[in-house]
Amino acid sequence: MSNSAIVIGSGIVGLATSRALAAKGWKVKVFEKTSRPLGASIRNFGMIWPVGQPDGVLYDRAIRTREVWKQICHETNNWYNQSGSLHIAQCGEEMDVIEEVAATYADTRPIEFLSKKELVEKFPSVNPTTCIGGLWSNDEMIIESRVIMNELSSFFTFKYAIEFYYNHFVSEVKPGYIKVESKKIEADLIVICSGSDFDSLYPDVFSQYFTKCKLQMMRIISQPDDYNIGPSICGGLSLIHYKSFTVAASLERLRDYYQKTHNEYLKYGIHVMVSQNQFGELTIGDSHEYGNDFTPFDSSHINILILKYLQQILVAKDWSIIQSWNGIYSKLLEPKSEFILEVDPGVWIVNGVGGAGMTLSFAFAEDFVAQL
Repeated sequence: MSNSAIVIGSGIVGLATSRALAAKGWKVKVFEKTSRPLGASIRNFGMIWPVGQPDGVLYDRAIRTREVWKQICHETNNWYNQSGSLHIAQCGEEMDVIEEVAATYADTRPIEFLSKKELVEKFPSVNPTTCIGGLWSNDEMIIESRVIMNELSSFFTFKYAIEFYYNHFVSEVKPGYIKVESKKIEADLIVICSGSDFDSLYPDVFSQYFTKCKLQMMRIISQPDDYNIGPSICGGLSLIHYKSFTVAASLERLRDYYQKTHNEYLKYGIHVMVSQNQFGELTIGDSHEYGNDFTPFDSSHINILILKYLQQILVAKDWSIIQSWNGIYSKLLEPKSEFILEVDPGVWIVNGVGGAGMTLSFAFAEDFVAQL
């Protein structure tokens, strides 16, 4: 049996899948419709985020993926920072949740509850006037996705002999071949990893299993005087966003509290996070709106809500916004963390990691290839 494979999409899932296939001896070609990565894989915080994953397969994948990122960063001389993360409480309901989460994971993760005194002493970037406690985790890591995602194709070509074909729009997929314009390109295996764009190839599959999510984000100017915020920082709204926090018995009480106090934030799916890159810039966000299509115009109202909330928990030296953007990713309709489907013989759709692509993709792809 020959072992040629085509991967459609050069976002993080496509790159991770091509790497996993090549490491197992497949001869891999990657096809991408644009000239470089432009989608959700560069429109994010650069966060590798194990703290958001529940125990078991997903947390294990997050840790394995983080270690792959470290190896890649070392080999390509790219920056990374295992800065850890901090979830900040501003009310008693949030404190209850983070105390329960810390107690649950105390023996299995590098995680701990911090009192207000400990929080303020350890992290001067935290606003001491509003914050009353925090949840610290040492697992989390930051990369600069805009930089490294544009370098991975040349690195993978060098290391794994993967062939990349940019500006190649795949118009048709059939068992054993794809079509790029009128040209037929054959392969034994075809893996579609094109995020929300795969709806153009298999629209019925997409509509059955997926919707789309639009998120808004911003970037704040490089902080003066080499000001460092320390870890990536989240507000309490993140506690109701990630599956790992469902271990807290008081989480539903927190949801009810937000319905009364933060209804506008829930309406737009906002939970506020910030990370800092090697240039001192702060990446902040984000919102979550769901549907099959979206207006191309970002909402200033959403951005103002994000900024207003962040200023309650973070001390920054300069709040000047230098960039704003939106990203769109595919979101499973059912509450699952992955989507793997052989739609035709030898044709697979690998998708469904949602907003956790940077956190899970390398291990997710390895697990997929292992089952072939």
